[in-house]
Amino acid sequence: MRITSWTRLAIIRVLGVAGTAMVATAVHAETQINFANLSIEELGEIQVTSVSKRAEPVREAPSAIYVITHDDIVRSGARTVPEMLRLAPNLQVQQFSASRYIITARGFNGNEAAQNRTNKLLVLIDGRSVYTPLYSGVYWDMQDVLPADIDRIEVVSGPGATLWGANAVNGVINITTRKSGDSQGGFLEAGGGSRERSISLRYGGRLGENLTYRVYVRDLKADSMGTIAADGSADHDLSRTQGGFRLDWTPASGSALTLLGDVYDGESDNGLAGRNLLARWTRLGDGGAELQVQAYYDRAVRRGVFKVDTYDVDVRHSFDLGARQAVVWGGGFRHS
Repeated sequence: MRITSWTRLAIIRVLGVAGTAMVATAVHAETQINFANLSIEELGEIQVTSVSKRAEPVREAPSAIYVITHDDIVRSGARTVPEMLRLAPNLQVQQFSASRYIITARGFNGNEAAQNRTNKLLVLIDGRSVYTPLYSGVYWDMQDVLPADIDRIEVVSGPGATLWGANAVNGVINITTRKSGDSQGGFLEAGGGSRERSISLRYGGRLGENLTYRVYVRDLKADSMGTIAADGSADHDLSRTQGGFRLDWTPASGSALTLLGDVYDGESDNGLAGRNLLARWTRLGDGGAELQVQAYYDRAVRRGVFKVDTYDVDVRHSFDLGARQAVVWGGGFRHS
């Protein structure tokens, strides 16, 4: 395994992807893995968490899974989450307006005009479910993550309801962002094309020996495609501004506390706004045991249409039972 580490000072990248010119300037230190130089055996040791709700090598995962890495995302030039998901061969991504997507697996696309929407694929961002309880689907124009902050996207094919609940019928999409300690320093990225423009600013630092943070702000605009949806609604421009933060604290060996949140506002088919806050405490025990307690609050608003507040608490404990068995148990409560 070859690992390269460097400090970037005023690096300017010009990327041409699908007719879009991207310019990025970064001043930060990062550690990255060059996956192209890994052997088959080393690739099999990549850690995933979505299949069994615990870290395990991808070669041992008891399900079909595809991992979109940080390098894949950066090199693709994708600016939005749906565009990043096009990199997964086990997903079908269809765009029919500036802000509306159909993303599904195994051919279950549904029919928007008949109110038969894609509602059988669970989507998580850092452990927070972004499914709306209104129809168990995802409003993709209300979901955004700074591409440079994503560590990996795990796409699990097939049913996962035993571990993840009723929505995980056809699979699970789990988006995991990088720890704030891995994104220190300043980062500025701007891009524009014939239909889409974005600018992002992020800064990460330390507040102590064991406490790191990052804050960011991002603005995204996409012009109307001039299409008419199956339900007869016209396409609209997308304009969205989002800001957020992440704190990571490791007070003692084997313990970790994470606090992160976002707030956004914009215009799409309707005016949209929202905010979320998540706290997660993890404790590692002997013999691979792990205890995790997580709670989050999420508000999603489409002006004049709906306002949904979601409260969620989840407790999970995992441990090895002998040399070949692992036990994962826990419970959760969600109210919307």
